[in-house]
Amino acid sequence: MRVFVFPGQGAQFVGMGANLYNHSPLAKDLFEKANAILGFRITDLMFEGTDEDLRQTKVTQPAIFLHSVILAQTLGSDFRPEMVAGHSLGEFSALVAAQALSFEDGLKLVYKRALAMQKACEQNQGTMAAILALPDETIETVCKNINDVVVPANYNCPGQVVISGTLTGVDTACAQLLAAGAKRALKLNVGGAFHSPLMEPARAELAEAIHATQFQQPVCPVYQNVSTQGETDPEVIKINLIAQLTAPVKWTQSVQNMIAGGATDFTEVGPGNVLQGLIKKINAEVTLH
Repeated sequence: MRVFVFPGQGAQFVGMGANLYNHSPLAKDLFEKANAILGFRITDLMFEGTDEDLRQTKVTQPAIFLHSVILAQTLGSDFRPEMVAGHSLGEFSALVAAQALSFEDGLKLVYKRALAMQKACEQNQGTMAAILALPDETIETVCKNINDVVVPANYNCPGQVVISGTLTGVDTACAQLLAAGAKRALKLNVGGAFHSPLMEPARAELAEAIHATQFQQPVCPVYQNVSTQGETDPEVIKINLIAQLTAPVKWTQSVQNMIAGGATDFTEVGPGNVLQGLIKKINAEVTLH
């Protein structure tokens, strides 16, 4: 079975999408439509901006979403997914690609999410760190016993979990996890504590927008970060999408469940190839594009 997967924040690069814009009339039309919806020329920042421009959450998220969704549209009849999934922000790209959300509504929700998350980052200072080569259970236990906000945020692949929380919480956890045998505890260059309780103000804000948006039944199951299952019920999809902001991204578990459900062939759609690397570490037997 063929799966299409969509990357999240961190996959951006200067020049992303320029090739699509210059060589595909369909892509150019969708990018210009996006500029009009957002009220600023995001294409200028994507094609010719600086790394700093692209690192702002309010730019990064819509930029990655647009690159992924427009690329999927330009594949035409080659885009025939039997399952889709996205990592964090990528879940919105997956939902648009699977026709559960319109392009316009998807972009509006992603921009709303980005602004709400940026605001939450300013309200509650936090950070994230990648923990390498420790069992998930050890990381969960250490985080649970720290008297500060720190939680597992991304289960990326076996031996790679990202933690998220307050500056003190993450520092304390990093020290304890290194003492427990982690190979590395690498602080990430991010604006805040994504997928942690510190994102609660953003979750509440996004919930309102999601409830007001029309969702359709997708053309194939969407494996969601929160449930790790292939979902097709629009109401369930909405609930999981809202919960995702403060809940962990269970990427390892989602990929394992897709493979258990018959997935053999994974195509990454969007900037970069981060997900291909993670999927290979989860299961080296599958075919990757």
